[in-house]
Amino acid sequence: MLTVHKLEVAYGGIKAVKGIDLTVGRGEVVALIGANGAGKSSTLKALSGLLKPSAGRIDYDGAEITGKPAYHLVRRGLAMVPEGRGVFPRLTVVENLAMGAYIHDDKAAITRDFDRAYTLFPRLAERRAQPAGTLSGGEQQMLAMARALMCRPRLLLLDEPSMGLAPLMVQKIFETVRAVAAEGVTMLLVEQNAKLALETCDRGYVMESGVIVLADNAKTLLSSPQVRQAYLGE
Repeated sequence: MLTVHKLEVAYGGIKAVKGIDLTVGRGEVVALIGANGAGKSSTLKALSGLLKPSAGRIDYDGAEITGKPAYHLVRRGLAMVPEGRGVFPRLTVVENLAMGAYIHDDKAAITRDFDRAYTLFPRLAERRAQPAGTLSGGEQQMLAMARALMCRPRLLLLDEPSMGLAPLMVQKIFETVRAVAAEGVTMLLVEQNAKLALETCDRGYVMESGVIVLADNAKTLLSSPQVRQAYLGE
């Protein structure tokens, strides 16, 4: 579903991503792990159309999308849950979710999408009339994920979904990732919690200083001495 070839992302003269290759097959959940500053978020921003790559090629669902803007990609079924959640703080939960559905106009289906969001995240149903800015960090993460799902993505990019959350909330977020994957949504997950990411995903890539240094199935990476020492604290 996604093929990335020799992707580079630069900020001025500084290269954050230095010619990486990666693939995500249809129905897969793939992890991209690495330390702060490795280039993971820059990669996702380039894939989602928020940053224009300085070099390389991105193919999604059989067509090249390199440099295409985010609003174009959302209409093609590629959505991202950004790092930091990015909810609209003055809009209510319902209004935030409606923003995720803006590309659709079939009211009956949108109603079903709302029901799905509230089934996945019952807390949002309880808070539906509250401004998003009054929610806890975990509730805002739920809202950001639910808003992305409202556009019915076929490929979902998740950028650090567990960041800053209490352990119970992290568990809930990853339960939802598994539930969404079971529905057939393809996912690329950037996550600092390497153990949880690799336990959840089918395959993984390890990124250091803008380059991919390891790529394998998740179980193999979990047992790799290099990964265990650098990212699992063992």
